[in-house]
Amino acid sequence: MKKEEIIALLNKDLEGEHGAIIQYLTHAYAMGEGELACEIEAISREEMRHLDWLAETIVELGGKPSMKRGKMRMEGKSVSDWMKNDVLLEEDAITMYKEHIKAIGDRKIKRLLKRILSDEESHHGDFAHFVDKAKKEGAKDLRGDRKDKVAQILNWGIEHEYTVILQYLLHSYMATNEEMKEEMQDQAINEMQHMGWLAEEIVSGKGNPRMEHTKVDKSTKMGDMLRADIKIEKEVAAEYDRAAKEVTVPDLKKLLKRIRDHELYHVEIFDDLLKEVEK
Repeated sequence: MKKEEIIALLNKDLEGEHGAIIQYLTHAYAMGEGELACEIEAISREEMRHLDWLAETIVELGGKPSMKRGKMRMEGKSVSDWMKNDVLLEEDAITMYKEHIKAIGDRKIKRLLKRILSDEESHHGDFAHFVDKAKKEGAKDLRGDRKDKVAQILNWGIEHEYTVILQYLLHSYMATNEEMKEEMQDQAINEMQHMGWLAEEIVSGKGNPRMEHTKVDKSTKMGDMLRADIKIEKEVAAEYDRAAKEVTVPDLKKLLKRIRDHELYHVEIFDDLLKEVEK
């Protein structure tokens, strides 16, 4: 099998992991705090690890990781229904990984896919268990239909955070400078924290997190990547500052200011990296 064909298969796997991450996080956020939500978030973190492994392998082969989101199964009126859909999504993944393991001859890549497959089979069992656990624990959808200015601000924040998570991950995979790779990964993790804080905040206020993103910068030159990252961080820090002045709830104002300060920190980190790259 040609490298291009292997890259195409791995990008399908990567897109599947992306879809699974968002599906599982959406379910976890909607339940609020609790053991079941924490267990689902832990599974989503394992899917994030898979996404990293696949993206790094794609780059090693000379390809570019896809930031597209694969199929999701978001139907269902109850948490138990959601868990059934998570079981089905894992079945989709298991089927695809088995097909790709059979199709790809490269020993190292085959080994990696087998490793990921073992996790997916474990996740399948976890979600099958969660179908009944959700019923026994009385897990509920805590989201509401709040659509006021506060809900709009929080969903704008989620949209931004989701976008830069993808952007910084892509830039970390494409960077050839090890310091930049590490920093981009660190800042992506920080943005994941922000997305979680904002989603939890909107659910607690009877709103509904909108897990969508805007256009991701797909530059491949490090200078271009960093300039794009600095630009978006400056714009967003100003927007968070404006939003913090608009809201009246003290805890929410404090949260928005905290995220604003993190974004300004990212600007300084990226500025320093750009100076190093341009030397």
